[in-house]
Amino acid sequence: MRRVTRNLLIAIALVIVALLALGALPSYLGTGDPYYLTVDAIETDEEAVDVNDVSERRYPYLTSALASDDGRSEGYQMGPFGLKEWFTHTPFDEVDSLTHTLSAAETDEGVRVEYDGRIYHVRIVQP
Repeated sequence: MRRVTRNLLIAIALVIVALLALGALPSYLGTGDPYYLTVDAIETDEEAVDVNDVSERRYPYLTSALASDDGRSEGYQMGPFGLKEWFTHTPFDEVDSLTHTLSAAETDEGVRVEYDGRIYHVRIVQP
C-alpha cells in the first residue's frame, strides 16, 4: 500500500473515532448539582400548551416528569465550559420549545402545560 493511501486511511479513521467520541462523551460530562424538570398541578383558566401527544424522544424530561410519582424528571448536569449543551438535549431546550409553541403559556419561572385534562406548571429546579 502506498504511503499516501495509508496516511489517508489513518486520517479518516481518526476523524471517525473523534466523531464517535463527540457523540458519546458529552453524556458523561457533568458538573455541579443536577437540574430537574418539575411538574406541579395547578388550577387556572389561563392558556396552556397541549402536551397529550408529545413524543418521549423529543421531550424525555417532560414525559418522565409527568410519569413520575414525585413530578420530577431525571437529573441533568451542566457540562464544563458549555460544551455538553452543544451536543446534548437539555430540559432548558424543552421549556424553550414549549414556550415557543404557545408564548401565552409562559410564566416567570416556566410554562403551563395541559396533560390528561389537567393543567401543570412546568419549571426547572436545582436543589
